[in-house]
Amino acid sequence: MSILIKNATIVTMNKNRDVFCGDLLIENDRISRIGKLDRYTADMIINADNQLLLPGFIQSHVHLCQVLFRGMADDLELLDWLQQRIWPLEASHDEESLYYSSLLGCAELLRGGTTAIIDMATVNHTESVFTAVKQAGIRYLGGKCLMDHGQDVPPTLLDTPEKALQESLEFYQRWNNYDNGRIRYALCPRFVVSCSDVLLREVASLSQQYQIPVHTHASENQGEIELVERERGIRNIIYLDSLGLCNDSLILAHCIHLADDEIKILTESQTNIAHCPGSNLKLGSGIAPIPPLLNLGARVSLGADGAPCNNNLSIFMEMRLAALIQKPFHGPRSMPAQTVVEMATIGGARAIGLEHEIGSLEEGKKADMVLISLDGWHTRPQNAANVYSQLVYQAQTSDVTATIVDGHLLMKDGRLLSIDEEKLKSAAEASLQRVCRRAGLC
Repeated sequence: MSILIKNATIVTMNKNRDVFCGDLLIENDRISRIGKLDRYTADMIINADNQLLLPGFIQSHVHLCQVLFRGMADDLELLDWLQQRIWPLEASHDEESLYYSSLLGCAELLRGGTTAIIDMATVNHTESVFTAVKQAGIRYLGGKCLMDHGQDVPPTLLDTPEKALQESLEFYQRWNNYDNGRIRYALCPRFVVSCSDVLLREVASLSQQYQIPVHTHASENQGEIELVERERGIRNIIYLDSLGLCNDSLILAHCIHLADDEIKILTESQTNIAHCPGSNLKLGSGIAPIPPLLNLGARVSLGADGAPCNNNLSIFMEMRLAALIQKPFHGPRSMPAQTVVEMATIGGARAIGLEHEIGSLEEGKKADMVLISLDGWHTRPQNAANVYSQLVYQAQTSDVTATIVDGHLLMKDGRLLSIDEEKLKSAAEASLQRVCRRAGLC
């Protein structure tokens, strides 16, 4: 299958950050040619007049398993949010409800221009997440949530370390590098509060032995940090580093409340920091020190986190918030729009471990990309702002006109091509009612 995209404003995100009007040819799963391609043809031709063509957005921290619970855990701080709402709801998932929650999340992400995600599933029925991701066509890194410790946790969410790790290895063997590498596996301990020292040490060992990325949370909430200090005797990041986990294979969500020595560890180890401004604001967790981290060379990317702590999965909202919330503290020039777009593309590609394959539009790279219309009232006049300002401050998910992953057209003109939208809507509603009754929350 070949696709020729004509007359686009191509935002390459390559080393030179080239932006120009031209054409792009996709052959199979790769970008074959970029430039003025008048003499080329293809199986499908897309006219992209007045549209931006850029690498697909990469969200480095989401929870597909929670999408079904959107709006059900508002106005709570993190630990109450988990104990009173999210854990009881996750514990009440069945195979079908988890499948539709995951598919619902994929639908929203693809319609909004996100082509790749780093996800954390829940403890049970993880196969359902992979089945949904397989169908949707999104690029995916994630795995079973690992939990064996903690108070006020539903019993069905507590594994033994042996069971948690054995199931993880089985999923790794079954799904890692599935579909020519579109789906990959990560070890996903929830956070230090939910994991014993034994479990986390084994995670570090397996990660090193099999070269498996690790995806977890840290330093999101003051209460969480105090609990870790009481139980482990040291702060979050220092503890994770003592286990050998802080390295460029670790994706660490949030990192809001950091001591100076923790910032040094994160930057020197090149640990991947997944910045989730919408979630951090809604839960009242705080504002991560992103400009100082970037100035020190930290690897920072963006994610929406879970639908119940954000209420949408829009990368455009996360980009806008990431730019705006820092300015009162660090000055109006502290988070330039171009820097934010870099976090959402090449920064995400580094976090997912595929910077040589995705994150920029270059010949030979994977064909993961999005088209964004500039024809709306909110994007006019079209030539007043540079493309990065248009993307961060003006564009919305509704402006995405096409989403392509691995050379496959998954969304065009507002219609998903890999998902039956009407069936999904009705099945998700029915699944939610079943889960709510089981959790005693409706």
